[in-house]
This record gives sequence, structure tokens and C-alpha cells, in this order.
Amino acid sequence: MKYVEFAQFEEKKDSNNPFSTLYLLPSGESFYIEPAFYSQLQGFKERHHDKYDLIIEEIINLVKRNKHIVFTSNYEHPLTEVDGYIYLEITDVTNPLKIYVEDKSRGSDYGD
Repeated sequence: MKYVEFAQFEEKKDSNNPFSTLYLLPSGESFYIEPAFYSQLQGFKERHHDKYDLIIEEIINLVKRNKHIVFTSNYEHPLTEVDGYIYLEITDVTNPLKIYVEDKSRGSDYGD
């Protein structure tokens, strides 16, 4: 799937990971965007539209620093499986930027 935020990078098909989009930077770094990660990214776009460009910039900076990244919604159970890549979640990108989404889900109060 093409994502407009990363259209400046070459997109490559990976038959071993058909549901994730693989992007290549001209300098050799590469990254995967999983669909659920992109959905989370869009949630930040809706809630923090004034900081969205900063989030995208941080994603690219992380790729340049770490060389090979899978951006996943859950690093314990990623959709994409590839050797030599690190796995980062949306909070790994946004928390260092001090951009947060309040998690209002909580357990039941009936046990109190």
C-alpha cells in the first residue's frame, strides 16, 4: 500500500511480507510500515495535526540512525518478520517527542 507521507522513497515488494510496505532510502536504509502502525499514525494526525510533520520527520531520522526498522503496532507479535531489523511501535516515535495520546481504557472497577 502506498502511503503519501513516504512517497519520496522507493517502494519495494517483499513477497515474504506482502501486507507491509517496504521503503528504501537513497542512502541504503530501509523500513517497513505495517498497516496497523499506519492506522495509529493516522490517529496522531487527527489528534495532533500540528505536530504530524514532526512525527514523520522523526520516523525518517530513526531510519537513518538505525538503518533497518519495522514500524509495527506490537513488537511482541509483529505482522512483518525479517532478520536484521529492529521493531518500533508508535510510542517509540512519539514519546521522545513528548507527543502523547491519553489511554482512557482501563480495567473494570467492579472488583474494588
